[in-house]
Formats: sequence, C-alpha cells, structure tokens
Amino acid sequence: MYERHNPSRLTSLAAEKRKDLRTKCGKIKKVLLSMDKAFVLDKKTKKGKVVKIKSVIQIPSNRYLKNILVKGAIIDTEMGKARITNRPGQEGNIFAVLTQ
Repeated sequence: MYERHNPSRLTSLAAEKRKDLRTKCGKIKKVLLSMDKAFVLDKKTKKGKVVKIKSVIQIPSNRYLKNILVKGAIIDTEMGKARITNRPGQEGNIFAVLTQ
C-alpha cells in the first residue's frame, strides 16, 4: 500500500474545489482540484491581496498544458501578471508574486 503512488492532481482554472485525502497514520491532507483566486504579493509595497485569476498566460515547464495552475506558471490577475511560487495540487492554496 505505501509503495503505490497517488495519481497526479492538476489544479485547473475554475471555481474553487477541494478534496480531503487520508494519508499515513490517519492524517488528512487537503488538496486543491480547481481554483480561481490567488494570494498575490507585491514585492515593492510588501503587501499581499487575494485577487481573481483571469487567465493562465504561460507555463514554462510544459507548453502543452492549458489553464492548469502549476509552480512557475505565469498568470494574469487583477493586479497584473504574477508567477505562482508554490505547488497548488500539494498545498491547497495558490501563492503568487507580481512580475514587473
């Protein structure tokens, strides 16, 4: 059982949808299946804000993925272009930093 891998969970750009998974020792892991909001940090003002994601502009790691939110993806938000800095499918949230 412990050697079996979980299927990959690609977080898509849609309304918020989460799932609880049971892990080893009975712990619960919250994973993100789809999301349309992100916590975006502006490095200049040192302030963050939860904003709506308009679209996925580019995914440098895999150019064939469309509207999938992965680490390193460039997204268009209400504050401007931002880069995702975490793994949404593993952590259950989307954190991004504005790119200037």
